[in-house]
Amino acid sequence: MIVVERTFAVTADPGAVLAYLRDFANAQEWDPSARSTHRLGAGPIAPGAHWRHVRKLLGVTAELTYTLIVADPGRLVFQGRSEGATCVDTVMLGPAAGGTRVYYRSEIEMHGLAKLATPVMRAEIEKLASGSVAAVTAALEGTAVHRRFGAATPNRLTAPLEETG
Repeated sequence: MIVVERTFAVTADPGAVLAYLRDFANAQEWDPSARSTHRLGAGPIAPGAHWRHVRKLLGVTAELTYTLIVADPGRLVFQGRSEGATCVDTVMLGPAAGGTRVYYRSEIEMHGLAKLATPVMRAEIEKLASGSVAAVTAALEGTAVHRRFGAATPNRLTAPLEETG
């Protein structure tokens, strides 16, 4: 199993961060491997909502179906499934000086022959996680997100507080 964790802070308020990250379709804005992400179905974004997520890693394109499993005020859990892998992505939010602290954990279990690629995938996913932190921070600090989700106007770009994993 591959486990990647990151903790970082943004100036957006927790409500705006939660609203943005709850809609997994936004992953195409911050996931460097994403080629497209679309919601399947309609209605409110609540546990049980699904997305089709197409990503390309190490030259291989894979389609995963992500499902929102938990949507609490300070915690989101998504599960992604494909023929080659199962992913569980957990996001937890907390207060930070002038904004929100975001903790992200991704657990990826490779299946079948794809399991043989785990060591190579681990290195690639670590790189992607660092790129994702920069991209999601930029997206959450952007004025469009602040307008869409009612957050205060950003006053600075917050660098990651720490990176673990």
